[in-house]
Amino acid sequence: MSYQKKIMLLGSGELGKEVVIALQRLGQYVIAVDNYAGAPAMQVAHEFEVINMLDGDALDKIVAKHKPDLLVPEIEAIRTERFYDYEKQGITVVPSAKAANFTMNRKAIRDMASKELKLTTANYLYASTLEDFKKAVSDIGIPCVVKPLMSSSGKGQSVVKSEGDVEKSWNYAMEGSRGDYKEVIVEEFIKFNSEITLLTVTQKNGNTLFCPPIGHRQERGDYQESWQPCAISDKDLKDAQQMADKVTKALTGFGIWGVEFFLTDKGVYFSELSPRPHDTGMVTLAGTQNYNEFELHARAILGLPIPQINLLRCGASAVVLASKEGAMPKFKGVEEVLKNENTDVKIFGKPTTRPYRRMAVVVCNDVTNADVNAVKEKAIRLSKQIEVTHN
Repeated sequence: MSYQKKIMLLGSGELGKEVVIALQRLGQYVIAVDNYAGAPAMQVAHEFEVINMLDGDALDKIVAKHKPDLLVPEIEAIRTERFYDYEKQGITVVPSAKAANFTMNRKAIRDMASKELKLTTANYLYASTLEDFKKAVSDIGIPCVVKPLMSSSGKGQSVVKSEGDVEKSWNYAMEGSRGDYKEVIVEEFIKFNSEITLLTVTQKNGNTLFCPPIGHRQERGDYQESWQPCAISDKDLKDAQQMADKVTKALTGFGIWGVEFFLTDKGVYFSELSPRPHDTGMVTLAGTQNYNEFELHARAILGLPIPQINLLRCGASAVVLASKEGAMPKFKGVEEVLKNENTDVKIFGKPTTRPYRRMAVVVCNDVTNADVNAVKEKAIRLSKQIEVTHN
């Protein structure tokens, strides 16, 4: 059997682009798929397809056309129930059809984590009508967090801080919901000290491995900066690793998982997970580890060995956002930013902009591992020096 695999990537954003690069460096053949032409991963893949991935028939057609060995979902908005059939056809779904279906829907993953696996989570209720939503908010209590069950990049997420926010939050959640799934989760507002991402690697022929924990900050439900390593007690880290190990084993499959936790005075709370490279993990592009998260994902899905993950230096990432709608973006200030030591800029190559769209990231590191907070502040400061402009 040939070592080279044909891999179909479903979702072709900036994370997918780095996955394609990592796979190609291991000699693989990649077809990138998204709902618009010119997506970042398409720019580096061997072939590409433009379809609506929520159209199951369209998905079936391109899978039948290309007959991939592996199917790698990179976003939520996919008709994931088709994945079970693809597995029966002998196609490897990454990390598995079960994992993709459970994690694309907050209801399935939260119920598994809380009810089946008994992980510590915020109290929560579901609602599919405004009337049920009002009752759920009343039962959970204000403040509370509202998220569509199907969404990505923080779309539709909000915090209800007063009675006046209730209908606004419901409408915002409906607008931000992906696909045809119109239901929300109402969560208890956890008073957390910090949020972390624990990148977890499940291997076909090896132990589950954990990257050094990554701290991150969000706005509008979307990550703004991340840093590695982050401050965490030995007990909290051990608890987070045990929870991550338990939930990834239950979901089955191989690859990297972005498992998110809240760190509180009462210990660690499980929040969410993604069965693929995580946006906060872009900090690993700063050379913080011996393998970045995309290289780890590529190795894991191909069944290649990963002997160990080592922290080499501390690092940070900070996003560069667009401020308005436009096409053919330009980037001012990159040259000045690159004059700084231990600094790099990764421009994603998205062909269009919209307010708050992530267009690039600044990554910085410090080989002395002296002060991760200083590196974080440097990345944030430099990211603000880059302006996204248009012709």
